[in-house]
Amino acid sequence: MGVPEQLNIEYFFRVIYDFLFQGRGSLATNAAHLQSVVVQIWMIIVFLGYIIAAAAMFAIIYATVRLFALRERERAFYGSMIVTSGAAGPENPRWRRIQELASGMSPSEWREAIIEADIMLNDMLTRQGYPGDSVGEKLREVDPADFDTVSDAWEAHKVRNQIAHEGSAFDLSETLTRRTIAQYERVFREFDIA
Repeated sequence: MGVPEQLNIEYFFRVIYDFLFQGRGSLATNAAHLQSVVVQIWMIIVFLGYIIAAAAMFAIIYATVRLFALRERERAFYGSMIVTSGAAGPENPRWRRIQELASGMSPSEWREAIIEADIMLNDMLTRQGYPGDSVGEKLREVDPADFDTVSDAWEAHKVRNQIAHEGSAFDLSETLTRRTIAQYERVFREFDIA
């Protein structure tokens, strides 16, 4: 059997109509018509199969190319982690200023010390490559295996949030200030910035 030059849909429906409704002709004629209908159906299925296979192949190639491009962008973004710079150890003037504020006598100085320490924590998390718009979002991305003092960071950040949300209505004691600053210090010492 040869492949027809073109598919004739009208002929296909005519053969079905003749076979079902007119019934004239011998059994051999009806069988020949049925065979031609089956051949045409098979040709349509094969044609559609080639189209679907070509579309699927295109989709696979496109997805693979996009995946490799995404991996390259990820490698470029995450491969170049920013390392903490400059002020490390006891010579960090920013940390020294926070300690001076924390050792002050007024609650406003204590509040400022905790808020400044939280800003310093945010900067440190950004330099470490943690994504997020706030300290809380960045801390949620932290793997505890990579960050031993993450619980200290959370506890200190909670105090900062209370100060930020309640303002001067929050009763900040010298003991709470010292404990919170000590938690920040443990975090900063782990990353060598205090």
